[in-house]
Formats: sequence, C-alpha cells, structure tokens
Amino acid sequence: MNALLPLWSFVLRTSVKWPILQTLAPFVPVVALWWAVAAWGPFPPAFFPSPPDVFAKFVTLMEKGILPEYLADSVARLAIGAAIGIGLGVPLGLWIGLSKGAHRALWPVLLFFQAIGDIAWLPILIIWFGFGLTTMTFVIVYTVLFPVILNTVLGVRSVRIELHRAAQSLGASPARIVGEIVVPGALPNIMTGLRNGLGYGWRALIAAEMIVGTSGIGFLMFDARRAGSVTEIVLGMIVLGILWYIVDAWILAPIEQATGRRWGLVTQ
Repeated sequence: MNALLPLWSFVLRTSVKWPILQTLAPFVPVVALWWAVAAWGPFPPAFFPSPPDVFAKFVTLMEKGILPEYLADSVARLAIGAAIGIGLGVPLGLWIGLSKGAHRALWPVLLFFQAIGDIAWLPILIIWFGFGLTTMTFVIVYTVLFPVILNTVLGVRSVRIELHRAAQSLGASPARIVGEIVVPGALPNIMTGLRNGLGYGWRALIAAEMIVGTSGIGFLMFDARRAGSVTEIVLGMIVLGILWYIVDAWILAPIEQATGRRWGLVTQ
C-alpha cells in the first residue's frame, strides 16, 4: 500500500495539468477496488461482473448497434421533454414572480403538485396514453417544469426593488424593465433551475423507460434484469453516469458559473 502512495501522488500532480486526467483520477481507486473484489471472488461472476466483462459487453452492444440506438432514443426523449418543460417553465416563473396576484393564486398549487412525484403519474398516464412516447414526454416535462418555475420565481423576486424604481424613473417601459433588469438579475437562478430540472428529468426518463419504454438505456437495463444479465445492468449504470457527468460538468456547470460571473454573483 505504501508503495502505491508515490504513484498516486504523481497521478494527482499530473492531473492538474491535464483536465481529462483530473476527471478520471478519482475513479481509478473505485475501478481498482471493483476489479479486486471481482477477482477475489466472494460473488459469482454472473452476479458481480468484473470491469473486463462489462467492457466486453460494451464492445458487443456497440458492434450490434444496440447501445448507440438506445442511447440516441434516451437523449432525444430528454431533449424533447426538457425543451417543452423549459419553454413553459421560464415564462410561467417570470409571470408568477412579477405578479403578486399570480403568486398568491398559483404558489400553493405549485407546491402541491411538486410534492407528487413524477413516477406517481405513470399508472394514470398509462391508462390515458398507453405505453409510448407521450407518457414518457409527460413525465420528463412534469419533472423539469417545477425546478425551472420555482428557481425562476426565486430569481425574479430576488431582484432588488430599487432597480425597478430606478428604471421606471428613467422612463423605461415594463417590457424593457423585464428584459434589461428582471431577466438578467434572475438568470443565475434560472440556470440553476435548468441544471436541476435536467438532472431530475434524466432520472425520471430512465425510470419511465424501465416501466413503459420499448427502447432506451432504462429499457436496456430492465430488459437485462429479465434475462438475468447483471453485466448489462452495470453497463447501463456506467453509461448513465458518464453521459450525465459530461452534460453537467462540461456544459451546464460552466454555463451556470459564467452566468454568475457575468452578473456579479461569483468571482473568477
């Protein structure tokens, strides 16, 4: 163990210069532990596959075209549902945040429906729409919608009233106040809502695919459960984690941080 410490220190120092290594370095001990437990053999390989077994399954599914097709289906569903949820959530959040009457009337309703989990809708959605894209899209939209609305409302109501009054005193129209004062001030919170909403939507999509899907990563994992293929289940989990890490760490988080720096909420 002591002999490995210098090597691990070297890896950490090198990872500072190479961002991709900085991303991968924390997973090295996790994979090593996984490999060691699989090689030790307290569990049968059919129940606890090793990293080479999972990689071999990955190669097989890629060669057959199953994994690319299912992954594309999941990403497309998330994109459609997220686009609808964001398109509805941001305007609604701006309206509720700006209007005291709308806030009083709709805030309790939002809190009520937020408490109803997205998966709780699946039984009635299956009765209404059956097993298909409509059901899964509804679940994603429902899941994305509430974080976007709630964070947008929070952002709008956090803009100081003095800025509104200053703009009004200079003759700014209500539309210009919204476009140049309210939206920029609320944008960091809106980005946080988008990031959280997409994360929740991704997990809801996988759960929906397991129950009502006929393709997608969630369906792949659930179908593997029927066949008793733990290797495919583990592979699906890894694919989910890697894909979301790429989206969140390389796309959403930098946009959120850049937005915060642009409006003075964080520093370089």
